[in-house]
Amino acid sequence: MRTKGAVVFLLWLAVLLDGFDLVVLGAAMPAMLDDPNWHLDPAGATQISTAGLVGMTLGALFIGAATDKLGRRKVMIFSVLAFSVLTLAMGFTYNFWAFLTLRFLAGFGLGGCLPTAISMVTEFRGRAKAGSSTTTVMTGYHVGAVLTAFLALFLISPFGWHSMFIVGAIPGLILAPVMYFLLPESPDFLRVTGREEEARRVASQYGLSLEEASAGVVPQVEEKAGAATLLRPPYLRNSIAVWVTSFMGLLLVYGLNTWLPQIMRQADYDMGNALGFLMVLNIGAVVGLVIAGQVSDKHSPRRSGLVWFVLSALFLAMLAIRMPMPVLYTVVFLTGVFVFSSQNLVYAFVGENHPSNLRATAMGISAGIGRLGAISGPMLGGLLVHKDLANPWGFYSFAIVGLAGAVFFSLTKPLVAIDRDSAKR
Repeated sequence: MRTKGAVVFLLWLAVLLDGFDLVVLGAAMPAMLDDPNWHLDPAGATQISTAGLVGMTLGALFIGAATDKLGRRKVMIFSVLAFSVLTLAMGFTYNFWAFLTLRFLAGFGLGGCLPTAISMVTEFRGRAKAGSSTTTVMTGYHVGAVLTAFLALFLISPFGWHSMFIVGAIPGLILAPVMYFLLPESPDFLRVTGREEEARRVASQYGLSLEEASAGVVPQVEEKAGAATLLRPPYLRNSIAVWVTSFMGLLLVYGLNTWLPQIMRQADYDMGNALGFLMVLNIGAVVGLVIAGQVSDKHSPRRSGLVWFVLSALFLAMLAIRMPMPVLYTVVFLTGVFVFSSQNLVYAFVGENHPSNLRATAMGISAGIGRLGAISGPMLGGLLVHKDLANPWGFYSFAIVGLAGAVFFSLTKPLVAIDRDSAKR
């Protein structure tokens, strides 16, 4: 089990929990609203949903920064355990404020998972493979979403909505102790914090070269870099561009996953097809992540990301056009291919262009600001649906967001030169 592949698999499983969190409320919400013991109305449901996203935003910001101080391993285990315990507690409450508080705290715990996982996989696979490493781990996100949707079909009707949170917590409760025994600390982090001998031991166990891992990286600006470093040269320009791009990227991800079925209903498609579109969208996302990883390793995350955002905008705009059903499903699939992996190429760029003592902080802030987009996406879609403007303006609005993502990502500048040809050998 002492292999780089085992580390990546553990991180993939952790990110799968993020995918569970993405759709579990959407899957359980109809039953929660119909539950006479719950007395939940749509306004309260919106508050619960928002609380979780706000928690994830704050978690990504604060826990991401703590990762560069405390270490990747400790933070990852804490994130998985906190999310799982708090999610389990949700399965045993009918009190609105207790549920909302648990949802917020669970989101806060899980918020540190994604940026930490991406930082670790970048360090264990090497920066030249940042694109494929990041996108491979992120397939867990959409696999988790698809599995949760299937789980809901079998659990909610016979066992009630509480069962989704109880069963959904079990994988994390198993994963946390497994990670405690099998997940190593990042050699890059150990080296930066002065634990050179331990760093070399871990690097030897996992077939890593510390010299290779550190090659081509922007020099450490200071021994204990923090968030303020991101607002100084040479990081300032990239920081602002990446933060805005992340906002746009996650606005698309959460906006589409939340409102695509309802927008399709307003476009006069039946509910079966509307849910089918959501499934095909996420299947396209998994395929897109694999393709994006390979392309970005060859052409860089920045170049690939620019193309991905532009194609996202194109296919989103095409969804507003009435077309034969087979063609429409194809366009939905291609939309998933490009929309969901665009943001992951942004993460890959961040991992590739920041040194070890700043990487998790940069990743956490990018993910945290992106979560503001995750909150805004469902709000934008909800507003358009409420005003009966979702078709076609929902798709046009999302297409404009995709173009804006391309524009801001084009303002970034690579800070490290990587020999991608030699990395393949």
